[in-house]
Amino acid sequence: MAQKTVRIQDVARAAGVSTATVSRALSNPDILSETTRKVVQEAIRATGYRVNQAARNLRKQRAGAVLVLVPNLGNPFFSQILAGISARFSNSDYSVLIKDTDGLADHDAGLVDYFLDGRVDGMISLDGGLSQTQLNTFETSGASGKIVFACEWVHDCPLPSVRSDNAKGARLAIQHLHELGHSKIAHITGPQGNVLTATRREGVLLERDRLGLPARPEWIIRGDFSMQSGHDAAARIRAMKDRPTAVFCASDMVAFGLIAGLTEAGIRVPHDISVVGFDDIEMSQFYIPALTTIRQDRRRLGCRAADLLLERLDPLTAERADSAIELVDVKLINRASTATPLE
Repeated sequence: MAQKTVRIQDVARAAGVSTATVSRALSNPDILSETTRKVVQEAIRATGYRVNQAARNLRKQRAGAVLVLVPNLGNPFFSQILAGISARFSNSDYSVLIKDTDGLADHDAGLVDYFLDGRVDGMISLDGGLSQTQLNTFETSGASGKIVFACEWVHDCPLPSVRSDNAKGARLAIQHLHELGHSKIAHITGPQGNVLTATRREGVLLERDRLGLPARPEWIIRGDFSMQSGHDAAARIRAMKDRPTAVFCASDMVAFGLIAGLTEAGIRVPHDISVVGFDDIEMSQFYIPALTTIRQDRRRLGCRAADLLLERLDPLTAERADSAIELVDVKLINRASTATPLE
């Protein structure tokens, strides 16, 4: 026998209130007294009433979902950012959709279709590699007011963003190595054209100049945030006549690959070369040796990005929302991969 569908009228009857009061308890509970809210909530539990979210979204002319762009879902760095986003939206009426943008063609304008087709109401992009064509398409479609960047961003783009203080993190890494006694410090960068690569490299160069440290062109090594690029960099460092005594890597994954490559060649970390990473992903504290790194508050990055988007999706706060750049502080986590140089 089919189970009877519980209607809002059944809840109202069980609570002894009007259907309008039940509707207010569901959509705007703050305008009701605490006593009334509790009575309605108890009636909802007792009757087993469930809101028809699809119908509700249709009445409000919205999709009830937001899209999160992730440049590489296989990278564990993004896990805590996504957890922060999910936590914030779990208390809202929005579902979270995730799209991996790895391999997305620069000319692809399909992202705007998520808005035009009514599949999403807003977007958080963790990918700073969106093309100008894509950004222009968002602008002309009217979707740009509902987009927030987190972690990465597009240079000279007016859209709001939440980002770590990347330059400060790089400077903290160089300061730490200098305080240990290192002067010959190499840097393995992220991929060319990436805003994080540029900002962290700028921090390295500024702090190196401030401290008067020696500079050699070969001590700046291009990477791409992957373990493979760190492993490849180890071979280049091994071949150097004037070998650095310390290396600051643009990501923890690069640092893991570098340490593996150095260890395979019999170069000990930190006895022969000290290594610092950037991110403080979960594996960092369990790696051997445990990685000294720059900690990003990744969960906060996700939470704040979600907060900014929610402000833009709420008609009551959308007009007051600005295109702010919010910096999240970073800190150095000192572990076993750095030590005083032998020479």
